[in-house]
Amino acid sequence: MERGEYALVIRHRYGYEVQATAKLFVPGVRFLLVEDGAAPDVPHVIETAVTDGAQGRVLTVDVRLHGQHITRETALPAGASDSETEYALCSLLYEVLQQITGRTPPWGMLTGIRPVRRLLVTADGGSLEDAADRMQARYHISEEKKQLMLETARVQRPILPHSPRQVGLYIAVPFCPTRCSYCSFVSHSIEQAGKLIPGYVEKLCEELRYLGGVVKTYGLDIQSVYIGGGTPTALSPDQLRQVMAQTAESFDLSGTREYTVEAGRADTITEDKLRVIREMGATRISVNPQTMQDSVLTAIGRRHTAAQVVEAYQTARALGFDDINMDLIAGLPTDTLAGFTDTLDQVMALAPDSITVHTLTVKRAARLYQTDEAQTRADEVAQMAALSAARLPAAGWRPYYLYRQKNTLGDLENVGYAKPGKENLYNILIMDETQTILAAGCAASTKLVEPGGDITRVMNYKFPYEYIGRFDAMMQKKREIEPILARMTGGLA
Repeated sequence: MERGEYALVIRHRYGYEVQATAKLFVPGVRFLLVEDGAAPDVPHVIETAVTDGAQGRVLTVDVRLHGQHITRETALPAGASDSETEYALCSLLYEVLQQITGRTPPWGMLTGIRPVRRLLVTADGGSLEDAADRMQARYHISEEKKQLMLETARVQRPILPHSPRQVGLYIAVPFCPTRCSYCSFVSHSIEQAGKLIPGYVEKLCEELRYLGGVVKTYGLDIQSVYIGGGTPTALSPDQLRQVMAQTAESFDLSGTREYTVEAGRADTITEDKLRVIREMGATRISVNPQTMQDSVLTAIGRRHTAAQVVEAYQTARALGFDDINMDLIAGLPTDTLAGFTDTLDQVMALAPDSITVHTLTVKRAARLYQTDEAQTRADEVAQMAALSAARLPAAGWRPYYLYRQKNTLGDLENVGYAKPGKENLYNILIMDETQTILAAGCAASTKLVEPGGDITRVMNYKFPYEYIGRFDAMMQKKREIEPILARMTGGLA
């Protein structure tokens, strides 16, 4: 499938949502985007236009796709708002593409990454059930996804209220023993970047000291700590202790509700590292197999076995960890529905406190995402997600957070399931976007949420060599957070 075989012609200012709607039905396509001039002479064209006239707005959708050609129009009265126009245009395009392809996306025409947040805002303190029904009708959401969204919102709603002075702390360790084939996160293999780790840890501790001063100055309370990656346990026990000791020294963690360390891959988890994590105050860890099929682990570039995952998990339990998450991915290369079912069986038998089921997000350049295999694969992955959504709640793991990503197979979602009382607050709040998150480390994004809902993001440098080499310049920019925090808190503590 070559670029240029598909064209998206946009004759209006509502391009983002129109593109997102088109991608629901042709997810494997790289569109030639045309915003001015004539439609190109290619086999497949999706053209949308908005024309303003004396009587109002005329919305036109003209689609030539898969040997079919459909043109439709609808009119809006004069004075129709931009949001009304955008919704009507996307709705018209959705109906045409649904007719041509015969597909009905599970989330309908809802394209946002935070459907639960949308539901809570729609409910506005009222009935979640009524709000879910309104969203289902407006966006054509399937009954299955409506119920998943609703059940997640029911768990989240009583957890969400918090003081504006309560903040989260994220600490990034962007190193892994090897890079998994599916990974899209900012992470670097130790083979390539291991020599940078000592310098990185030193600069990370310096940034933590600065943030600790900010927290004290403005009277903030650390509600949650999350050390993620990458793979934090790619660090040595001494390096891990150095980071966690600096965290304890820089911040008052006596009132912190949870402290998570992504222990991650079984080939990095040792008893010594787990002892450090526990000794330094973490209350929650993740032991993330992604799959319990050894052949699939090999296919994705992981250098450990399912047996090592079990050993790491059992070691953590023996050391007293009573809040353990395990991550799975539906749709990994070479995995099958039978293999995923067996993985789910094995992980449920271990009885972790929470299980997070991700759907594989495929890079645009991946071969699978540019061939007709994609839809066949998406159908199987949908069965994997449905299996999780049925079995985990029935066994006591409730959905507690949910988010979606672009280029996810089958337009599906990522869901965290937890036993009651084991929900991860940081995960909920990072998706809800109602709490300030202070972030340290490579590619970390500090997110400042003001009482009125305005959000300011301050990004750190993306790569370790930049983070180390341009640290002083980065920290100068980091100080932009202080006047915003002063405004949010009313000044000094």
